[in-house]
Amino acid sequence: MKIINVVGARPQFVKYFSVYNAIMKSNSGASSGIIKDVLVHTGQHYDYNMSKIFFDEFGIKEPEYHLGVGSGPHGEQTGRIIQEIEETLNIEKPDVVLVYGDTNSTLGAALAAVKLHVPVAHVEAGLRSFNMYMPEEVNRILSDNISTFLFCPSETAVANLRNSGYKGVLNNGKLVSSESFPLNDNDSKIGADKNNPLVINTGDVMYDALLYAVDVKENGADILNKLNLNGNEYSLLTIHRAETTDNPDKLREVAGFVNDMSAEIKVVFPMHPRMRSVYDGVNIKFCDNVKVVDPLGYFDLLKLAKSSVFVMTDSGGLQKEAYWLKTPCITLRDETEWIETVESGWNTLYKDCKGAPSRPVKSNDCYGDGKASDRIVATLKRNF
Repeated sequence: MKIINVVGARPQFVKYFSVYNAIMKSNSGASSGIIKDVLVHTGQHYDYNMSKIFFDEFGIKEPEYHLGVGSGPHGEQTGRIIQEIEETLNIEKPDVVLVYGDTNSTLGAALAAVKLHVPVAHVEAGLRSFNMYMPEEVNRILSDNISTFLFCPSETAVANLRNSGYKGVLNNGKLVSSESFPLNDNDSKIGADKNNPLVINTGDVMYDALLYAVDVKENGADILNKLNLNGNEYSLLTIHRAETTDNPDKLREVAGFVNDMSAEIKVVFPMHPRMRSVYDGVNIKFCDNVKVVDPLGYFDLLKLAKSSVFVMTDSGGLQKEAYWLKTPCITLRDETEWIETVESGWNTLYKDCKGAPSRPVKSNDCYGDGKASDRIVATLKRNF
């Protein structure tokens, strides 16, 4: 079996790392049915700290294809990705294309594949913010609609797809609904196709990566010393989504909220290149208590999140990472796809926030057991 994995932005490198590990583990124990993994990097994030550093940190192999798409308007960027991915697919002729999350790389690769009749597997399927003004919402809905395999990170994501008319749902690898798939769990082939897509709650591949990071490398991070910080004396801030950075009124509102919060505690702000590009051009200033630093790698950011009093972010990935690290989070958006983090008490939308968030009495695990990537690889092996 040949799989093409398509990545282009920071969260996708983290997600791919987990799937790559699962592929390597599957190949090492297989006497037959070796998986050939072809990695395609669209170049959607081209800044070193947003791209190459993650490959270096995780020890991910160099991509077989680096498309160098770069930045640009959504239509231009997505169009270039479609064109470049189509050429790559015609060369490689894979059995399946794996796409991740909700970026233009995800949608562009999915469209290129489905038009060439190559099955699409969408990792992190079923998420919904129910805000169609977000480009990410458009990307994830369209990608779901043309995918053959929909790998969901949570029961909420599965429910979103079922409410959209999808049937044949697998839960944690066990068949619980057979309307579209009358196969029992021992069958060697699942039988999904474009007219009968497979929905499966695998759990979240980012949890797989976080468990690895905490277990192997996180404790060795010295970012606190580099930034002259002590644990539990600061909050961590990240801002990167276009809905915030590209809307001056929204950005002023968010900056005002951050400044209010910084009156009580120091704020550490690794500034995303998108934010950096607009910051000097708008009449917005953060207080002196907001310490702006360069973008950070995955392990350094996890260390800062784990050691902070609370996190403020518009990142979906960091919302979950804070939840897993047992750090309270304030989401700088009007809604979130990761509703479980809010329902559990670990996450608060900023407009509902009345001050520094407190830690809930307890936590629950809504995103699987850290074996999501194994389920994804096993499901694809069964089908191909």
